[in-house]
Amino acid sequence: MNFITEGFKEALQLLLRLDKEVYKIIGLSIGLSLSSTFFSALIGIPLGIYLGIKKFRLKKVFTRFIYTAMSLPPVVVGLMVAICLSRSGPFGTWGLMFTPTAMVIAQVILVSPIIMGIVFNASKDKGMAIYNVGKTLGANKLQVLQLMVVEMRVTILIAIVTGFGRAISEVGAVMIVGGNIKDHTRVMTTFIAMNNSMGNYGMAIAMGIVLLSISFGVNTILYHFTMGD
Repeated sequence: MNFITEGFKEALQLLLRLDKEVYKIIGLSIGLSLSSTFFSALIGIPLGIYLGIKKFRLKKVFTRFIYTAMSLPPVVVGLMVAICLSRSGPFGTWGLMFTPTAMVIAQVILVSPIIMGIVFNASKDKGMAIYNVGKTLGANKLQVLQLMVVEMRVTILIAIVTGFGRAISEVGAVMIVGGNIKDHTRVMTTFIAMNNSMGNYGMAIAMGIVLLSISFGVNTILYHFTMGD
């Protein structure tokens, strides 16, 4: 058990002395996760609202498809993105493999269905009521969309926070497409996995503490807005 105690001591020392490598990894992780969540929200929120209120054939089948996509295996997504971006793949000439861009692409594929599914479910339940109110008041399509976003803001915030949590905690897909390259594609989760396999528990615990702190902070913000709504 001594190695656990020593690991926590080393973790605190790393964080307090502002270790350059550790904080560079933290910055890259947050930046990539925010970018992935932003693009996923641009895709998932409008589609979730539109498809939630839209009546079409096979909607029940589509609902099952969306809910299945919300739990896509990260390693499978990483593998498919890697195949597409590899030199022999259809997008190999773009040279995106083992870059932060490839990591964002993989995270967007994972996060978009989560945001879309949460918004879709809420829109399906109460979206038509909001839509009808907007139309009764003479709102155009853009104004109706704005009204729905305002009325479902708590649900949308929950979807975004949930998506961010998935992005920042992802390891399988980003490891495959990013390669865990030092000072380039190494993020918190891949750093933890690497140091754990090497027996560097202090470094791994330090990054774990940061990851948990970020998660706690994000969920605290979510709690504040949802309880204050």
